[in-house]
Amino acid sequence: MFRLYTMLDHSVNVNFLEAPLLEKDLGIWSDPSLKFSAHVTNVVNKANQILGLIRRSFTYMDLSLIKTLYTALVRPHLEYGNVVWHPFLKKDIELLESVQHRASKMIPSLKHLCYEDRLKAMDLPTLLYRRLRGDTIETYKYLHGEYQTDISFLPLRQSNNGVTTRGHCLKLMKKDCKTAVRANFLSYRIVNFWNSLREYAVTADSVNTFKGRFDKCCSHLRISTDANDF
Repeated sequence: MFRLYTMLDHSVNVNFLEAPLLEKDLGIWSDPSLKFSAHVTNVVNKANQILGLIRRSFTYMDLSLIKTLYTALVRPHLEYGNVVWHPFLKKDIELLESVQHRASKMIPSLKHLCYEDRLKAMDLPTLLYRRLRGDTIETYKYLHGEYQTDISFLPLRQSNNGVTTRGHCLKLMKKDCKTAVRANFLSYRIVNFWNSLREYAVTADSVNTFKGRFDKCCSHLRISTDANDF
């Protein structure tokens, strides 16, 4: 489907331009509504195709093999650039998680278990958790100067001398927004969760240290499939 635009050239002739309703930029599909459902569908289809190839290529599949192949060949497609296209529609969230459901069921010894128990056996977090972790890592990098850019879109809310009466010293200010799409931008969706983190996590002296402290603080969310927990 296309939208039509018109443009006048130097001879005042009318030229018709076609603008696609879907546009791919740096591997991410977007539409004018910025809902990214088309991108989710594309990456899920690609991931499922790779899972199909794995199933047809190996006659014996144990836990270690499937976990290695899944994390190396499949999961990167589900996570590439997800700080930008982070899904907020329930159908998109469930569609993404369904790929990991399918991958974990490919292990014969785990097929009879529920999804959460399969993840425990494989030592894998949900994709929900992975996206939350990615958001907080990016926020940490911005606030600690890892990126040479203006961080005004993540304004710090601090009292005098950087001391807050509640929470940690790097709390973020949450601005008002009127649309669900805007509320899903990184600068909005991460604020409440970031502010709930412990002081010793957000003030870690390196990214790797922060990752370890985050995993320790949020271990209870690791295999949660309820989006409301996040």
